[in-house]
Amino acid sequence: MTYDIDDLATAQPAAVARRAEVRDSGEGEVFVSASLSQTYPTDVADLWDAVTSAERLPRWFAPVHGELVLGGRFQVEGNAAGTVLECDAPHRYLISWEIMGGSSQVEVTVEADGDGARLTLTHSGENAREFYEQFGPGATGVGWDLAFLGLNALITTGQDRPEDAEAFFATPAAKSLIAESATSWAAATESAGVPADLARAQGERTAAFFSGE
Repeated sequence: MTYDIDDLATAQPAAVARRAEVRDSGEGEVFVSASLSQTYPTDVADLWDAVTSAERLPRWFAPVHGELVLGGRFQVEGNAAGTVLECDAPHRYLISWEIMGGSSQVEVTVEADGDGARLTLTHSGENAREFYEQFGPGATGVGWDLAFLGLNALITTGQDRPEDAEAFFATPAAKSLIAESATSWAAATESAGVPADLARAQGERTAAFFSGE
């Protein structure tokens, strides 16, 4: 089966539920959490395998090296390293996410949802104030939105993410997805209590960053 990545990218923003949390004491770092949830046309066992298997992760996300077991260390190729902190297969795992000298956490849960299975991913941790004020929760949220698109393509059609990611990001469909995702994260950020003008500005800067503008 073939698929039109443009069609999937166009439908993707509306398929994801997003929630942001911001706790700002006004001093030092800012706690930021971005949560995404999407239901896929598969069962719990298959979705769990897709988000934990070293063979399938590269097909929609990125190659992950190391020990994908409780207490194991891993390295996402070209991205973060971390440790598997908790695991309750096939429903939940918690990992540390260590990159550029900082550390946050990613929690993944899988549950049945009607005839499908629902994935919820929450990325949370302390952000440097300058980084938070520039981008807000969308800094991680938009990146995970793009990963969710790859997972949707794999689950729905069995096909891998585009080999030339740079070329895909240059397409109108990808730019539209990034813009809509950033706008949605701005709305979620405002719902979390952040002033509307700051949330909108963060969303605009995040969209520009991911679009390479």
